[in-house]
Amino acid sequence: MAFKIYTKTGDLGKTSLIGGTKVAKSHIRIETYGTIDELNSYIGLISDHVTDIHTKVILKEVQDRLFTIGSSLACDPDKEPKMKIPDLKEKDITLLEKEIDKMTDLLPAMKFFILPGGHVSVSTIHIARCVCRRCERLCVNMQEHDLFVEPLVIKYINRLSDYLFVLARYTAHQLGIEEIPWKPRV
Repeated sequence: MAFKIYTKTGDLGKTSLIGGTKVAKSHIRIETYGTIDELNSYIGLISDHVTDIHTKVILKEVQDRLFTIGSSLACDPDKEPKMKIPDLKEKDITLLEKEIDKMTDLLPAMKFFILPGGHVSVSTIHIARCVCRRCERLCVNMQEHDLFVEPLVIKYINRLSDYLFVLARYTAHQLGIEEIPWKPRV
């Protein structure tokens, strides 16, 4: 018999962290790793839209790291040391920084704030960037409520949002799409 996707254990609004601890589905830890999952889905959508093979490889790596982060956040921190949860590494952040620098070197200097848009792939990357920033805010909120979040997670999410911003600009550049400057009313 195949594995059933439904367990019915969450029908009363509770779920289990990795390690077995039951919490409300509205718990900030659940909200946070659920938002990481949402971000991971958007990264998949971006990968479906972009044509650059190297970018697709990097995005697949990002998706793997987001699963690592989701596992870390879904884990009961009191029970985590006894389990084999994948780790995020400083080199994961370094990879994003190198990619940001490579793309930035190919882009014109930014002289104005830009509006998201111009092409569906560019807009999708900006949506992912916004979801990424929400992930970061949720992780910081967890910290402020004395809920453990690996500091490297916040650093990675912060750098990932920077990567996504530059990727949106780089994608527009590759497609020959002009950036849309924000022109504030005065």
